[in-house]
Amino acid sequence: MGTTIWSPLAGGILTGKYNNGIPSGSRFDTDNGMMKSIYAKYFGDEDKKKKTLEALNGLAQIAKDLNCSQAQLALAWTIVNKDVSTAMFGATKLEQIDDNIKAIEVAKKLTPEINKKIDEVLGNRPETPTDFTNWGPTKTRRELQLEGKL
Repeated sequence: MGTTIWSPLAGGILTGKYNNGIPSGSRFDTDNGMMKSIYAKYFGDEDKKKKTLEALNGLAQIAKDLNCSQAQLALAWTIVNKDVSTAMFGATKLEQIDDNIKAIEVAKKLTPEINKKIDEVLGNRPETPTDFTNWGPTKTRRELQLEGKL
């Protein structure tokens, strides 16, 4: 079983484009209610905004260390994730497609240590279920992948 990731760049938020606010002419520079609600999910109040910007800035640093864009890093993460079968992304400009395709090369740089850094920056890993054979946590596929065992 696997998953299809729709919008692995979170509507452009993971590209770094919105790290300093809403650029003029961008998809969130609109009165569209749906777009405003998506933006509000990440930047709606000061606590959400602070948490989102901390994560985005952490991802920006990892991307810088890997000499890639934030978009490439986000897409590379989906490529190497064993629980992802397909990642569908869209683009409004041809240059975005060219940039996103380079994620394939970035994926080759994602070591278990770098994936662990990404998980720490995001801080959103699901809770591990209990293994009732030993009453300890069950190692998820993601954990095994980060340990280099998958």
